[in-house]
Amino acid sequence: MDFMPAALCGTLRPSPLAATMATCYQPTMQQKTRIAPSILSANFAALGEEIRAVSAAGADYIHIDVMDGHFVPNLTIGPAVVAALRAHSELPFDVHLMISPVDPYIPEFAAAGADIITVHAEAGAHLHRTIQLIKDQGVRTGLAINPGTSVSAVTPLLDDLDLVLVMSVNPGFGGQSFIAGQLQKIRELRALIDATGRSIDLQVDGGVNAENAAEIIAAGADVLVAGSATFKGGADQYAANIKALRTTKP
Repeated sequence: MDFMPAALCGTLRPSPLAATMATCYQPTMQQKTRIAPSILSANFAALGEEIRAVSAAGADYIHIDVMDGHFVPNLTIGPAVVAALRAHSELPFDVHLMISPVDPYIPEFAAAGADIITVHAEAGAHLHRTIQLIKDQGVRTGLAINPGTSVSAVTPLLDDLDLVLVMSVNPGFGGQSFIAGQLQKIRELRALIDATGRSIDLQVDGGVNAENAAEIIAAGADVLVAGSATFKGGADQYAANIKALRTTKP
C-alpha cells in the first residue's frame, strides 16, 4: 500500500481506486523530552544557587513563572529579578507571563534575558498584536491556554508560535494536582502542531511528576514544566528527579 503526506490528503478527487491505493499519514513532529524546572518551587532565598544546581543536574530550560496578583491570585517576580538571575545559567530562560495587561512588560522581560516569552490567550483582547510584539523582541514566542480554554484559541496563531503551553492546573499556585482531562487537549494540539510540519514545542505545566510524566509524553508533550517534582529533596536529588521525569515509562 502506498502512503501520501497528510498535506495532500483530501486534495485528490475521491474514487474507490484512490481509496485502495493510498493511505494518508501524518508524521509526528514530537521532539525529545525536555525538562523545564519551575523556579516557583525553588528556595527563593537562594535562587541563584538553585538555578545553578538544576542546570548542572541536567535541566533543559529554566522556567520562570511571573504572576501579578491580578490575572492570577499570586505575586512573584519582575524583570529585575530575571536580569539578576541571568548570570547563573546559560540555559534558555523560559519566561511564563501570567499577567494582565501583558504588552507593556514584554520588552522589559526580553531585555532582562528571556529566551522564550509565553503569554496567555486569556490575558488580553488583541492576542495577535501581543504575539507580534514578542516576535519583534527577537525571542521565541509561546502561547498558553488555561484548563477551561479550548484548543481553538491556539489555531489562528499557530504559524507564529514556537511553543504552545497547556496549563494542566489552574494557574496561580505551585503544588497542585494534574487535571487528567487535559490529556485530550494535549493530543489535539499534537495533531495540530504535526500538521504544520514545524518543530513547535508542546509544553505542559501543572502537577507534572514522575508518576504521570509518561502518560503526558505519550499524549504528545515534549517539554515538561516541573516545580515540586524537580526541587524536592534538595540539590543532591535534582539530577535523579530530572532523570525520573525524562525517562519514566508508561
